[in-house]
Amino acid sequence: MTAQVHVPSLLARATTASVMTLAAVGGTLFVPGAVTDAQAATHSMKALNIAASKKGSPYRWGATGPSRFDCSGLTLYAFGKAGKKLPRTAQQQYNKTRHISASNRQRGDLVFFHSGRSVYHVGIYAGSGRIWHSPKSGAVVRMEKIWTKNVYYGRVR
Repeated sequence: MTAQVHVPSLLARATTASVMTLAAVGGTLFVPGAVTDAQAATHSMKALNIAASKKGSPYRWGATGPSRFDCSGLTLYAFGKAGKKLPRTAQQQYNKTRHISASNRQRGDLVFFHSGRSVYHVGIYAGSGRIWHSPKSGAVVRMEKIWTKNVYYGRVR
């Protein structure tokens, strides 16, 4: 797959340009295997809607659906159904995403809760400071306000 990407958005994502083969064509770069912002947004919004459709599903540690979930199991399931593969744990998912600032977060981005550098929880940003997540044992999948500033944001590519 070759995606057409405008230079500013590519440069914001490129971490190791030496690995990428770039060819400038009329102000636009063609990058084999790249995903456009529009494509990423489509997958993210699908994943958000899939997570919301699981409202009320019980939490179960290690569960990845379709009727029970832990936190990273819900994000894995939702993005998988939306056509994107994620690793299993919240930390692995954080490592796989493109890290973005809170001011650039969008609906469908992943929200990672952390203590220091260790990520321990993940949800899907729903907008207005809220996430869809599977919070803990005894709880169910639900939308909830983000309760701490100790979060990172990541965009699934």
